Amino acid sequence: MRPVKGDDDWVQINAAFSKQSLHYDTDDSQNPLLQRMRLQVYDHVSKLIDKPRRILELNSGTGIDALHFIRLGHVVHATDLSEGMVGVIKEKIDSFNLQDRLTVQQLSYHQLHQLKGLKFDFVFSNFGGLNCTNDLSPITKDLRAILNPGSYVTWVIMPPVSLWEILSFLKGNPNAFRRFSKNGVVSHLEGQYFQVWYHSLQSIKKAFGPDFKLVSLEGLAALSPPPQATSFPIKHPVVFKMLQGADAVVRNYFPFNRCADHIIVSFQFVS
Repeated sequence: MRPVKGDDDWVQINAAFSKQSLHYDTDDSQNPLLQRMRLQVYDHVSKLIDKPRRILELNSGTGIDALHFIRLGHVVHATDLSEGMVGVIKEKIDSFNLQDRLTVQQLSYHQLHQLKGLKFDFVFSNFGGLNCTNDLSPITKDLRAILNPGSYVTWVIMPPVSLWEILSFLKGNPNAFRRFSKNGVVSHLEGQYFQVWYHSLQSIKKAFGPDFKLVSLEGLAALSPPPQATSFPIKHPVVFKMLQGADAVVRNYFPFNRCADHIIVSFQFVS
């Protein structure tokens, strides 16, 4: 089953994120909540790869994370389905003369078999790009052929339970329980519509199978507000600070490492 979505759905995703690529960097830099989340992801990854590695990034967007890894001495091959996102990365490669550190390819994560013959030490996917598929198994199957033994995989994925979304029901949010749908939900972005699914830790572990060992897990915005709640820190600065502190304490423990806006899951390839 490759890919699991209809061709039209992939066209919609390409169009949506290509439109978003025009303002993605600006939106990211102006959202302090998203910046905090990104720093937490980087801290998570730094505990796994502490020396220069060859990294494969899935759904790499405009290359924000790729540039971070390059600054740390890594070499990155960035992949993304979106033509617009890939175009932005190409511009950055030329602007910063990164040809020997960063390469980019328009490629869906359902096409990783096309990378056969290449080898990587780390595979990274940030902020829910993998929620655009209902089946992670074909992806993990292809990883086996391109990973060096002992390599790590870190995925940042939206799980089925988000406390902030559930509580938003009290404010009249009609989509407060959308993540509970096992058949996925229709997402709307930049005038385009496509299906997304939410993956539990159990389903992620099942997709990886016995060749991969879960080595690290934490919640991302488990108690602290998610990126869309940009006004919360301004309106409630004291509560926000308290939630940030509480989040740092509990996010590595059950149930908060499974119930959050996103979860960060890392596996090691042991076979």
